[in-house]
Amino acid sequence: MTWNDFIYLLPEIVLTIGASALLLAPVVGGRTTLPAKWMMLVLLALTAVSLIACSHAVEVIDQSRQLQAMFALDAFAIFFKLLFIAAIAMLVLLSDDFLAESRYSPWEYYSLLAFALCGMMFMASGVHLITIYIGLELLSLSSYILAGFYKSELKSTEAAMKYFILGAVSSGILLYGISLIYGVCGSLNLLDIAAAMSTIITNDALMFGIMLLGAGLCFKIAAVPFHVWTPDVYEGAPTPIAAFLSTASKAAAFSIFARIFYVGLHDFHLEWNYVLATISALSMILGNLAALTQDNVKRMLAYSSIAHAGYILLGVISLNALGLRGILVYSIVYVFANLGIWATVLMLRRNQYAGERVDDFEGLSRRAPLWAFAMIIFLLSLGGIPPTAGFIGKYFLFAAAVQAGFGWLAVIAVLMSAVSMFYYLRLVVAMYLREGVEAEFAITTPLKIVAGVCLIVTLALGILPAPMIDQVIISSSHVAARAALTPHAGR
Repeated sequence: MTWNDFIYLLPEIVLTIGASALLLAPVVGGRTTLPAKWMMLVLLALTAVSLIACSHAVEVIDQSRQLQAMFALDAFAIFFKLLFIAAIAMLVLLSDDFLAESRYSPWEYYSLLAFALCGMMFMASGVHLITIYIGLELLSLSSYILAGFYKSELKSTEAAMKYFILGAVSSGILLYGISLIYGVCGSLNLLDIAAAMSTIITNDALMFGIMLLGAGLCFKIAAVPFHVWTPDVYEGAPTPIAAFLSTASKAAAFSIFARIFYVGLHDFHLEWNYVLATISALSMILGNLAALTQDNVKRMLAYSSIAHAGYILLGVISLNALGLRGILVYSIVYVFANLGIWATVLMLRRNQYAGERVDDFEGLSRRAPLWAFAMIIFLLSLGGIPPTAGFIGKYFLFAAAVQAGFGWLAVIAVLMSAVSMFYYLRLVVAMYLREGVEAEFAITTPLKIVAGVCLIVTLALGILPAPMIDQVIISSSHVAARAALTPHAGR
């Protein structure tokens, strides 16, 4: 490796050093004067600054073929990395009161979040299946521990065990699929895989490998039939961690789904896109129908996330520029709308677990009219109703599916979006049409900041989408031009 190679990895190096420092700070530093929250926010700021600086530096240095065979710092990666950093920063704010009231160490908590972020950043930049796998495992291991962060709570421990066992199985399936792809193509670099596949008409081992790879990835985004862990884990995990699993973690899985299928498997798509289309349809149908029966808000949001995984798969199977832009837009939409909802849930504090029942939202419009209105905007965005950002995201995804010849799937998506409004509006009815009882309701400054930022982004992207799409989304979607992704990588 040369010095230029470290330019590509500088944000991850900064983040890894900072995460290790957070873990060691209470041991070697004694009573530190700076709270863990502020150290974490400073670390995220340094990571973002180094990422932006490196993105300019790689435009003028010589391209490093050795590093680029495994790692890319392109517009696509930078887009998702900045999204991850923003999401984790808001999760830090969401976790402030949660950690203040718990007896668990904030240093361990923030260190695990930082290591999870590092894994997500490697996933976004991975152009080699081993790089992607290592990043995915770093994210997964951190997530297993965070899901069981309430070590003395039975629900939290049960959630962590279910997540760990099923996650370990899915990782084994994913790795077996990767080994089969390597056996057929002779490389794990996505461009080399694409070049090999362009000469293959049919191959049963390759097809089986792609199916196993897809199954492992579908577990990470909680798509049917690999979704069974989601409701129990979301319900049992601490509320800020449920927010993390449903936003930043899933966005990272969306990024590698797009990278792998648009770059590496693009030329072999006739064999797998109908399988993914079936998974997409089942996810939308089962996720939305199951959410109808839920009175627990966390389980409702878990089934909703399953449905949204089905929507995102529309962009994957389309394999066109419109579909890729839809994935990018919808990732922003999904992350910010969900974080806004979780911030509102955390305002309804119930000891260690917060706002779990639909009944907890009764009378919210009278106790906190602004945040009740914000909640409506977030719910409408997830439902795809204009003028929210969700409408723009779903427009891109549905149009991409129609353009790719999956009109029947777009019809299912529209119908299921209508179904989703039923259980989203249950919360609206509770907030505005029911009296409720006076209960503890804490609107802290960190929660206000998160909900306010999410509200601004959701409305701004819905009312004025052109600046974001023209300046950010289109430039980041050059991953569709596969050869431009990592020039001469591995060649």
